[in-house]
Amino acid sequence: MADDNNNQQGEAAPNHFALQRIYLKDLSFESPLGVEAFKQNWQPKINQDLNTNVNKIEDDLFEVVLKLTVSAVIEDKTVFLVEVQQAGLFMIRQLDPRQMAQLFNTVCPQILFPYAREVIDSCAVKGSFPALNLPPINFDALFLRAIQQAQAAQMEKDTSQAVTN
Repeated sequence: MADDNNNQQGEAAPNHFALQRIYLKDLSFESPLGVEAFKQNWQPKINQDLNTNVNKIEDDLFEVVLKLTVSAVIEDKTVFLVEVQQAGLFMIRQLDPRQMAQLFNTVCPQILFPYAREVIDSCAVKGSFPALNLPPINFDALFLRAIQQAQAAQMEKDTSQAVTN
């Protein structure tokens, strides 16, 4: 009852983070070697690349897209390549920019990654390749490393500007 009274008096809604929907936005599977891929000694090198994009849909609604590209390579030949864009809609209210950056770069991708991993495994199996169980990713560590690299780059820039002045 007290919360209702506060909201009726025009106070802002409290901090809020909620998942609205998870969906597959884009999927691509390629097997460029065709039947030659099955003649190869199956000891591929698995390459993985990931990226996160954020799109503001409405005031408090954001689309977060985890793009994951996985390729299996044998002797510099791509045996298969899977690109997945796993997306989610997230309701986010009353968070400061630092908290939002943390959510967009760690929490949201952590929620989306298991879905993308399952799609990639399913594509590999449907392409007649062995199951591909990608290991978990520590998005917190990746985010921290990105912050540290940005800080180091800024410090280097500041130092070089001080030297030239």
